[in-house]
Amino acid sequence: MDRGLPVDWELARRTAARLVPAGPPVSWADAEELVGRLRSDAAVAEGHVRDVTGLGADLPLLPADVVDRPAWAAAAVDGMAALTAGARLPRTPQLARSVTGTTAGLQVGTVLAYLGGRVLGQYDPFGGPDGNGRLLLVAPNVHAAQRALDVPAVDFGLWVCLHEATHRLQFTAVPWLRDYFAREIGRFLTISDTTGGSLLQRLPDALRGLREARGDSLALVELLQGPEQRAVLDRLLALTTLLEGHADHVMDAAGPEVVPSVVTIRSRFTARRRGGGIVDRLLRALLGVEAKVKQYAVGSAFTKTVVDEIGMDGFNRVWSSPETLPTRAELADPPVWLRRVG
Repeated sequence: MDRGLPVDWELARRTAARLVPAGPPVSWADAEELVGRLRSDAAVAEGHVRDVTGLGADLPLLPADVVDRPAWAAAAVDGMAALTAGARLPRTPQLARSVTGTTAGLQVGTVLAYLGGRVLGQYDPFGGPDGNGRLLLVAPNVHAAQRALDVPAVDFGLWVCLHEATHRLQFTAVPWLRDYFAREIGRFLTISDTTGGSLLQRLPDALRGLREARGDSLALVELLQGPEQRAVLDRLLALTTLLEGHADHVMDAAGPEVVPSVVTIRSRFTARRRGGGIVDRLLRALLGVEAKVKQYAVGSAFTKTVVDEIGMDGFNRVWSSPETLPTRAELADPPVWLRRVG
């Protein structure tokens, strides 16, 4: 068996660095002020997140790494390589693996170059020099989004940090979550029941399903999986939906006392998520970004419903073990999860 994906990660890094667009023009003084403020905001935000969630009270408050677009893309390459290193794939000849790795490296680099102009921040649980996690804030993108939304810079930066600090706390305050996530990713990539024949047999149904789903790229991905892969994918999608929705809920629950213009920011940011020209929207759909936007809404609605019903302490039962995580069906129907978990 070959370990890890056949991707030329160094080529992906170089491709992303070459293709990622330059950030918006900004004076040195403004850039320095933004970087310093975001570093401070990350630690301040996590303090607020702990107050809202009741998680991680005994953990140190850490700053973030504030980076530019190429540095984010490079970090994303490293994180993807680390996350997928546990995959076990059928052994392939070295030449074929090398050719595949070159093609995949170019594709990964191109995708990250596109995302590098849009990502505001990211917590990578497998990043950093020790591989134990790294919170990244992409300063030029935060600046560009704040200007485009025409909202207060101080409020917007802290609002972004609330979301990413929630992700960091999810992985640092829940001791089993990081390994569980890595295992599920490795399991999904290792399962190899999608042989050429079975894939071709499923393709007509997949294309019909894609039409019914109005072009949802996630629907095509799901329909092309075998039963075992689909079960793992369901668990991964349920987890990421929970993580994103929980973070969205927390960033708004911090309230106007922390971010005075939170209502304005949320309404304008939500509209921005749905916006963009036809080419941009097509690319977002192909890259799964549209599916991610849906995750925010489903996960946030689940979190709000459960918190309204049994409070944040009750909601925190989701972090007890992998067995208490909601399924995809339960995310869409919170009372079912409430009855199961009690």
